[in-house]
Amino acid sequence: MQDSDFVERVRVVSGHLAKVPRRVRLVEVGPRDGLQNESVVLPTGVKARYISLLSEAGFSEIEITSFVSPKRVPALADAEALCGQLRFSSGVRYTGLVPNRRGLERALAAGVRSVAVLAAASETFSQRNIGMGVKEALEEIRAVCREAQQEGVRVRGYVSTAFYCPYEGRISPLQVRSVVEALLEIGVAEVSLADTIGHAVPTDVVELLEVLAPILPWERVALHFHDTWGLALANVLTGLELGIATFDAASGGAGGCPFAPGAAGNVATEDLLVLLRGMGVETGVVLEKVVEASRYLESHLGKLLPGRYLRAIGS
Repeated sequence: MQDSDFVERVRVVSGHLAKVPRRVRLVEVGPRDGLQNESVVLPTGVKARYISLLSEAGFSEIEITSFVSPKRVPALADAEALCGQLRFSSGVRYTGLVPNRRGLERALAAGVRSVAVLAAASETFSQRNIGMGVKEALEEIRAVCREAQQEGVRVRGYVSTAFYCPYEGRISPLQVRSVVEALLEIGVAEVSLADTIGHAVPTDVVELLEVLAPILPWERVALHFHDTWGLALANVLTGLELGIATFDAASGGAGGCPFAPGAAGNVATEDLLVLLRGMGVETGVVLEKVVEASRYLESHLGKLLPGRYLRAIGS
């Protein structure tokens, strides 16, 4: 017979799991965050086919590219050409990352109707990543958001280095809160909190969300975990237990950041789908279709992607 302490622990854990959202929204970021750090520059037609396969998988949102300077991210230099080759599917939101007003102009001219902006919680990372300090970056985001809203374009806001920075170490949740407050005041529709270098553990997730809870409605939160230390799914589970229902992921676990030394890929979409399916959580995304997209991507990158499910099922 189990002691009363164990029984109570089981009751508490069961209570947490019972509050997990029954349906979760997945934002596929493989075509942008997954490809931006690759040394192999894929042909535009290959990227378009990859995105088409992901569209068939049932995602409601796919981040397709970045309208950043080609000199800074050569792998995504063909943003306009890519949009010209895409067949936009109804029911799928195709989002492009824009670093500034010039990027927004390019995105709008290419027909993109959903954009993402990026603010860092770390001053050093902000300077290294976009060449601006946090305050300056937020002012640029304000201008981008104002122009986007005038065009009826949705704006998603990233907070990079929301947990740890490759240059400054652990980031205070209060530091993150100040950036989130600014983004909400500016008018972003959703805030994606990014563990850019993949060093966060579940207690970090709890501490940050506790600080943000008074100002940030959970329906406007997304979590974006990289899997550098193999902790991404543990962090996802913590987010689920706290009621978060939107997560970013990249097919096959592709990814990395050219401006974050040591950062590995995103949590693999397939691994996340296996977790959610096992827990009875609906996503509307077909696992087998995501695998097909990842296999296609592997064949053109000339290497295997690190996703655990992808590796476990073999060829």
